[in-house]
Amino acid sequence: MTARVGLLDIGVFMPAGWMPAAEIAAASGIPEDVLIERFGLDGKHIAGPQDHVSTMSAAAATQALQRAGVAASEVDVVMYFGSMGKDYYIWSAAPKIQELIGARNAWALEMSYVSCGAPVALKVATDMLRADPDIETLVIAGACRESHFLDYTNQRSRFMFNFGDGAAAAVLRRGDAGHEILASRIISDGRFADDVAIYGGGSRNPTSHATVDAGMHRFDVADPAAMKERLDPTSGPNFVRVAREVCAAAGITPADLKLLAPIHFKRSFFDWITAELEIPEERTVYLRRHGHMSGIDPLVGIDMRRADLAPGDLVMCLAAGTGYTWAATVLKW
Repeated sequence: MTARVGLLDIGVFMPAGWMPAAEIAAASGIPEDVLIERFGLDGKHIAGPQDHVSTMSAAAATQALQRAGVAASEVDVVMYFGSMGKDYYIWSAAPKIQELIGARNAWALEMSYVSCGAPVALKVATDMLRADPDIETLVIAGACRESHFLDYTNQRSRFMFNFGDGAAAAVLRRGDAGHEILASRIISDGRFADDVAIYGGGSRNPTSHATVDAGMHRFDVADPAAMKERLDPTSGPNFVRVAREVCAAAGITPADLKLLAPIHFKRSFFDWITAELEIPEERTVYLRRHGHMSGIDPLVGIDMRRADLAPGDLVMCLAAGTGYTWAATVLKW
């Protein structure tokens, strides 16, 4: 019999900085009404100089532990699943988060990831809790400050101008407590692996005056037209496919969902996906005042709608990240 794993609670941290659509419009040249209506973005939180992925993740994890009534000393594993844009270039955030939250009895696991992070982290954490009898309580924590890697004058990267900052965390435990993790499914297509990146600073393009002068240390898209031509026929169907597959694995249908918590994407794409899954808007959450925050969006969405959820309600985290990976997790509230 498969061991039951429950999500005990969620914590969220949003930095105080705020960038309204009007300011994004001024920086990018995209009209404010286009940002609001088509991008689905009223504004986004912006990390300050004191806000790092480690400190924001720790703040979210501390809140999650407090809400769950779990002491940091009870945590067996601290897993970081957030953005790769961390405090330092080659560095693990998980041990720092472990130290900041006081989880001295835990070991740290680094799973830096892109926008598909939340459902993937939930799957990895659930599988670990089911497989290892020495792990009973696990914290997943992630953060994003990718707004700082944007060049608003680079129109090749305009689809990323919704990138905002924040953090989210969740406490998971093996046993009967918490909101039960029912199933997860993941799809990857490596043909898109090199399409989106910060191309300067790695082993292919080591940091130099030339890479800095060329602006290669900000987000970029190698060939936007070619990526769009290949991705448009693939991304939408894979979102729908992974959502339907995870529902089938959980023994439900999309119509049974009380809440769909997806990543933030442009409004027309959101409307298309919800229409394909036949999920009415009142059973979804749209992060128009947060934008897209790498891997944490679904957890933030669930936290926003927690007051609307009752025991037995079914919730789906739905995400995708460049590379390209699509992922979904279903849990029972």
